[in-house]
Amino acid sequence: MSSRDAFTLLHPLRVRWGECDAQGIVFNVNYFLYFDVGMTEWMRALGLKGDKAMDFFTVHAEADYKKSAKFDDMLDVGARCARLGRTSMTLELGVFRDGDHLTSGRIVYVHADPISQEKKPLPEDFLQKVLGFEKAAPARG
Repeated sequence: MSSRDAFTLLHPLRVRWGECDAQGIVFNVNYFLYFDVGMTEWMRALGLKGDKAMDFFTVHAEADYKKSAKFDDMLDVGARCARLGRTSMTLELGVFRDGDHLTSGRIVYVHADPISQEKKPLPEDFLQKVLGFEKAAPARG
């Protein structure tokens, strides 16, 4: 998974008490909420908001936990497109606190019709926005 420097987008986020267990440590499932914030902010940075960002459906999600975040920590959530396929994309995500890499994630999204949920090719204008935004070009295919 990527280091902090690999991410074009880093979004600040403060850990809230409700995201923690009794010891004040972020409960593991909440990292997927942080990843969702990262994806939303990544789409916003591409200029896609609201219904323009809603044509993607999650088909795979994974996380690797390295260190714990705690209540009131200031985190940075990184999101970057690692792969562009014909109908799907893979985002790499990372959660960082200062110099510490806390969690890595990978989510595969399929582009689909919002009503029928049938797969459809990634739009050319979307591909161009991604390629123009990312520091490192995503893998293709």
